[in-house]
Amino acid sequence: MLSIPEVIEEIGVPRATFYRWRSCKKGPKSIKLPNGAVRIRRSELNRWLESLEESA
Repeated sequence: MLSIPEVIEEIGVPRATFYRWRSCKKGPKSIKLPNGAVRIRRSELNRWLESLEESA
């Protein structure tokens, strides 16, 4: 599972942009842990990125 800083570093967007996507439900699905931390599964990030690919 990836933390938000790991995800935003990997996809190269500002933190504010990622949080805006989350609030609009346009980003990858995330998991909120009991301690309040948010994590994104690697498989979910990959699925989300694949959904953004343009078809040829």
